Amino acid sequence: MSGTIVPLFPGIPGGPELLVILLIAVLLFGANKIPKLARSTGEAMGEFQKGREEVEQELEEMREGGAAADGETTAADDTATSATESESVTTEETTSDSKN
Repeated sequence: MSGTIVPLFPGIPGGPELLVILLIAVLLFGANKIPKLARSTGEAMGEFQKGREEVEQELEEMREGGAAADGETTAADDTATSATESESVTTEETTSDSKN
């Protein structure tokens, strides 16, 4: 034992390593499926970014709503309340129609 530490993952692969990885990918997936795989990966990353942005926007709205929590309602609260009220009215109408 010489006491030297050999890293398990020595770093970012360079030119020859990338060529070997690409060759293995072509052998595993076939040349026809690689563009489809890359496209679906890109779409998945785009959806993830959209979801992340939506969550960040909601958190920001919650922070702003928490800072203005002096009894005022926001437009989003008003919209949610009116949607709930319209659903209950529709449910009541449906219930009374089915009884007749």
